[in-house]
Amino acid sequence: MVSKAGNTLPTAFQLTLGKHSKRPAMAIIGGEQLTYGDLNRRIRAIVAFLEKLGIRPGDKVAILSAGLPNWGASYYAVTFMGAVSVPLLPDFHPDEIKNILEHAEVKAIFFSENQQSKVNSIPAEIASKRIKIEDFSLKVPEPGDPVFDPAAEPEMEYSVKEDDLASIIYTSGTTGKSKGVMLSHMNICFTADKSGRVQEINETDRFLSVLPLSHTYENTIGMVLPMLRGAGIWYLGKLPTPSVLMPALLEVKPTIMLTVPMIIEKIFRNRIEPAFKKNFLLHTAIHVPFLRKKLNLAAGKKLMQTFGGELRFFGVGGAKLNKTVEKFLIEARFPYAIGYGLTETSPLLAGFNPQNARLQSTGPAIEEIELIIQHPDKKTGEGEIWAKGPNVMKGYYKEPGLTAEVITADGWFKTGDLGIFDKDGYLYIKGRLKNTIIGQGGENIHPEDIESIINNFRHVVDSLVVIQQERLVALVHFNREEIEERYSQLKYDISNYVEHKIDELQLELLQYVNTRVNKFSQVQRIVVQEFPFEKTPTQKIKRYLYT
Repeated sequence: MVSKAGNTLPTAFQLTLGKHSKRPAMAIIGGEQLTYGDLNRRIRAIVAFLEKLGIRPGDKVAILSAGLPNWGASYYAVTFMGAVSVPLLPDFHPDEIKNILEHAEVKAIFFSENQQSKVNSIPAEIASKRIKIEDFSLKVPEPGDPVFDPAAEPEMEYSVKEDDLASIIYTSGTTGKSKGVMLSHMNICFTADKSGRVQEINETDRFLSVLPLSHTYENTIGMVLPMLRGAGIWYLGKLPTPSVLMPALLEVKPTIMLTVPMIIEKIFRNRIEPAFKKNFLLHTAIHVPFLRKKLNLAAGKKLMQTFGGELRFFGVGGAKLNKTVEKFLIEARFPYAIGYGLTETSPLLAGFNPQNARLQSTGPAIEEIELIIQHPDKKTGEGEIWAKGPNVMKGYYKEPGLTAEVITADGWFKTGDLGIFDKDGYLYIKGRLKNTIIGQGGENIHPEDIESIINNFRHVVDSLVVIQQERLVALVHFNREEIEERYSQLKYDISNYVEHKIDELQLELLQYVNTRVNKFSQVQRIVVQEFPFEKTPTQKIKRYLYT
């Protein structure tokens, strides 16, 4: 089916198949389990089916589903035959899906049963070949249409090259319009391999997948990397709610997990912090450094058991980890790790493993990637991070003008992030260039730093610092349910009391944050954000909606 040449997905898979055909490849909790040999047979059968549907090299094929073994099998089938995968986030609005399918000129779409209503709303002439991902049946079969045969073999041979387009991933970013990021086989395979040099992965590792496979972070590092190393991946098959995730952790006992900061921050806020605060002695002891470290270490051991007891790499990416939470993880000796990257860089640019943690850093550049600080500030050393290497995208699909804005003629990618390096080459992200607020005295104010402090205040879920009428204003979303629960034993009208309590919290929060930031970063006003902020797949607030 596939010629073996270069750093491509089919070549990488064939190498793994030769070594680990009987090892677990992909499974769903409480359901189907595939070895690499099983997965190979399924991929070949899907290729044969796509051939009969008229899909050819270069054609675009979308995938709209939560993570499951057939997602990976479909992705590999599409890319192995030289076609182009277009992963879609299950949370995308039907209008977004329609626009992407049209823009990418998608010919076929794999979709899961719970996404059928969205697919039904799309005109029949768009992505006309519609395949149910659970069993590969056609949505509306017509006489003469092919039927999926799990024993079928491809009829054609495919020659896939390193520079061939493997995937177009549409970002739903913090700055507005979605863009189609074009990633080649080289981009993806190179990044997956180098990610495996940050943390050594082998065939005995068990990945538990909790993030959308339509995001480059989970796609490259959570799916392609384990394939390169012959490791196994387990999928939840459902949303990662506590009632679903907790039993899965105990069943799989994962050694590797990839997450976003929100997951570990929620655990810290909802389980660990309250346990210290409700006991007077513990609450007192936590303020004594020696005792705090002892308590955090004990809490870390319990946290490890919650995650199944065998975790050795808990990757955190997609957004900045809260400093207080990270301090706890270090003192708890929890095996967390931080990575930094963007969809446009496939995604990883820098990272460290649990043995090399450094507070609030994203670690050094990964192998064979150049990172520089462009036009650093003379006082602070901060500047825009530029990157160069084999993982930089081919460009934005059908957007040569936008591509030229972010990739220089000599191959440097402008990340749009501000950062500095320490003497050891560890990178520290200071914020987004576009988010930086210029103070009245010309000072650079990074709203992310102020938000990190605000988010440590009790009952705060999220915050966003913006400029309004030349004043710094913090939009703050308080956890009303938490406040109601805490004061429910009072005899007052609870709804009125909550409103009164939030008014008090606004005043306290204003004093709290302004005693912890420099003079030009002080907030003039707190505004209550009634509803949760809209967020990207990696749980970053979509700032453009609020600024």
